Amino acid sequence: MDAIVLAGGTPQPGEPLYAYTKGMPKALLEICGKPMIQWVLDALSNSASVDNVVIVGLPQDNRIHCSKKAYFIPNQGGLTENLHAGAKKVAEINRQATHALFVSSDIPAITGEMVDWIINATHGEKSDMFYNVISRDVMEKRFPHARRTYIRFKDIELCGGDLHIFSLRILLEEDKGLRKKLADARKSPIKQAALIGFDTVFLYLIRQLTLKRAERNISKHLKVTGRAVICPYAEAGMDIDKPCHLKIVTAELQKRLEILK
Repeated sequence: MDAIVLAGGTPQPGEPLYAYTKGMPKALLEICGKPMIQWVLDALSNSASVDNVVIVGLPQDNRIHCSKKAYFIPNQGGLTENLHAGAKKVAEINRQATHALFVSSDIPAITGEMVDWIINATHGEKSDMFYNVISRDVMEKRFPHARRTYIRFKDIELCGGDLHIFSLRILLEEDKGLRKKLADARKSPIKQAALIGFDTVFLYLIRQLTLKRAERNISKHLKVTGRAVICPYAEAGMDIDKPCHLKIVTAELQKRLEILK
C-alpha cells in the first residue's frame, strides 16, 4: 500500500507550539537530532507493507529522506486540499491502488511494526475508510500523562489515532463528495451534528451510543462504508499538539536511542 504523509501545518503566533517552531513547518520541528517527520519516514521505510510515500505540505528537502520511493507535493492550502492532492498523486503513480494509508507527520513515536499492523488489520476489506482509534486504557497505560481527549461510548472510551486508510474513490470524486462535506462542517457544530446525525449526537450525550452503532450511523449519514480500527499501539495516537506532548515523546525517543547505542 502507498502512504501519504500530511505535513502541511505551520503553528501560528499564539498557538501552543509556536515558541518551538517560530514560523517553521511543524513537521520540521527537531526531536532528538532529527526533524519530526523524519521519525515518521523512518517508520515507513521500515514497514514491509508500504511501497511508495507521498509527502504533502513540504518542498523537497535534503534534510529528510525515505528508503521507499518518495514524492513531494507542496502545501495545497488546507487539509481537504492536501488529502485530495495526495490521493491524486497515488492514483497517478500506482494505477492499481484502491486505498492509501494517510499518516500525520506529528506522530514520531510510531515504528514500522505499527504501520504494518494498521495495514494488515484491514487487509482484504473493501470499505471506504478505516479510522484508527486507541482505547483510553491502552493510551494511559503507555503514556499516563498524555492528557488526550477521549470520546466516551457506552462500551468503550477512545481517542483518535493518526494512521487512517481511505479509499481513493471518496477523495477523488468530482463533486468533492466527502471532502466537501467535512470541509463545510469544520467550524460549525450544528453542521457537524447534522453530518453524523442528530440521533447519533443524542445517543452519545446520554451515554447510550456503542461504537458499532456509531459506525453504522456515521456511515449512513456520510454515505460511505467504514469502521473504526482499535489499535493496540498508543504511539499511533500520540500526536504532538502541545509542549507537554513534545516533552513526553522526546523522552520516549531518547530512550530508544540509548537502547541502540
